[in-house]
Amino acid sequence: MNRRVVITGIGIWSCLGKNIEEVKQSLMEGRSGIVFDPERVSYGYQSALTGYVEKPQLKGLLHRRLRVGLSEEAEYSFMAAKQAFEQAGIDDSFLDATEVGIIFGNDSSAKPVIEAAKLMDEKHDTALLGSGLIFQSMNSTVTMNLSAIYKLRGVNFTVSAACASGSHSIGLGYMMIKQGLQDVVLCGGAQETNFYSMATFDALGAFSKRNDDPLHASRPFDRDRDGLIPSGGAAALVLEDYDYAVKRGATILGEVCGYGFSSNGGGISQPSDDGSFIAMSRAMQDAGVKASDIDYINAHATSTQQGDMFEAMAIDRLFGECQTMVSSTKSMTGHECWMAGASEIVYSLIMMHNNFVAPNINFENPDEYSEKLNLVTKTTPAELKTVISNSFGFGGTNSALVIKKL
Repeated sequence: MNRRVVITGIGIWSCLGKNIEEVKQSLMEGRSGIVFDPERVSYGYQSALTGYVEKPQLKGLLHRRLRVGLSEEAEYSFMAAKQAFEQAGIDDSFLDATEVGIIFGNDSSAKPVIEAAKLMDEKHDTALLGSGLIFQSMNSTVTMNLSAIYKLRGVNFTVSAACASGSHSIGLGYMMIKQGLQDVVLCGGAQETNFYSMATFDALGAFSKRNDDPLHASRPFDRDRDGLIPSGGAAALVLEDYDYAVKRGATILGEVCGYGFSSNGGGISQPSDDGSFIAMSRAMQDAGVKASDIDYINAHATSTQQGDMFEAMAIDRLFGECQTMVSSTKSMTGHECWMAGASEIVYSLIMMHNNFVAPNINFENPDEYSEKLNLVTKTTPAELKTVISNSFGFGGTNSALVIKKL
C-alpha cells in the first residue's frame, strides 16, 4: 500500500508559548524564550541558561490517579495532545469507536530517577517510593500515560533517538499509515526541562556561557556562537490517512510526504555532512521532490561550532544553486532536544499557514560555511508550499521530513 498521510491537528507547549496562537506571535516577532536560571548555578552548572517552560496546571483537567504517574515531560505532552486532538475534532466518542495509535520521541526522564535514588539513599525503604515514580521514570512515560488517559488501542511505543527522537516518531507514524497498518496516529516529542536532566550535557562544555545575555546566547550559524541552550516542552501532531480524514470531514493542515534517515557511523558525538545530506536526499526522494521544489529549510542548527558547520555544508551541497531560505528556530527556543523534531514541524506548519518565515535571530557575522546559505534573519513574508525539517542527534542518528501544504 502507498497511502497519503496528512496532519489534521497540532499542539504545542514550549518556551515560545502554551498554544498555537502564542507560539505564532513569538515566531513572527522573533522573540526568544531563553532565560537565566539561578538554580543551575547553585547546582553546579557552568551554564545557567535554559528555555523557560511554564508548568501546566492539571488539577481539574485530570483525576489525581491519572496525574500521579505523569513525569514533567508527560505533563507537557498531555497539554500538547489535548490541543492536537481538539483541533483534529477527535473527542472521547471518537476514541471509543476508533483505534488510534501513539508514537512519541523521548530519550530521558531524569528527575524521577534521581528523586527515587535520593529517597532510597536516605530512607532505605522501597515502600516509601509509591506507585507513581516507576511510570514517571521510564523513557516510555509519555506513551504509556497518554495511551491510558485517552484509552488508545493502536500502535504504542516510544522512539529513543537523541535529538532526532521527535522527528523519527513522525516518520514512523507516517510509515505505519502509509503502509495501511493504522488510520490515525498521535505523534510527537517531549523534553524535560528540570536542572537534573542536563547536568551531564553541561559537563561536555556544549552549552553557551553567555550567562549575562540569555536572549542573545543561542546563535545558530553565527561565527561567534559558543554553544547551545537546553530547552524543552512537548509537541503533538495527529497523523491520518488522507482518505480517512476526508471522509470524516477533518481539516487538513498539511501532508507528510517524505521521510529520510541515516546514521553517520562515526564518533558518538561527531556530526556529519554526508549523514545530513543522505537524510535530506532520502526524504526528498520519498516525497518525489527536487531541491528547487523546497521553499524553506528548518535547520537543525543548534548553535554549536561543528554541528552548524556540517549542516551548512550539507545544505549548500544540496540546495546551494537554489538559494533556498533557511533558518533555525532554535535561535529562539534553544535546543528542545527529544522534542525538537516534532516541535519544528509544528513551527513550520504555523509559518506555512501564516505566510512567513521565522527569523534566525542573533545572526550577526557569517562564517565561511554559513555565508553560502540564504539565511533569513528577519521575519520574512513568504508563501511556503513545501518545507523540509532536519533533526540530527548523538550517536549519528539523522532524520529529515518533507511537509507539503494542501
